[in-house]
Amino acid sequence: METKTARITLLIDPAKKLALEKLCAEQDVTPSQVVRRLIRDYLEQHAAPVRSPVASSSRNRLSA
Repeated sequence: METKTARITLLIDPAKKLALEKLCAEQDVTPSQVVRRLIRDYLEQHAAPVRSPVASSSRNRLSA
């Protein structure tokens, strides 16, 4: 499982957002869990390599 996270902001029709939230509540999952699963499945379906990002500049400053 991933140890670090990054934020994706997306725009969605309010009615679809509400429907997603209701369905997720019924299935005892969060919308974030559903979106992460969709992204993992999409990447796998298209055989997209997933690489860890290069160390951030803030980490580089700490080690300097």
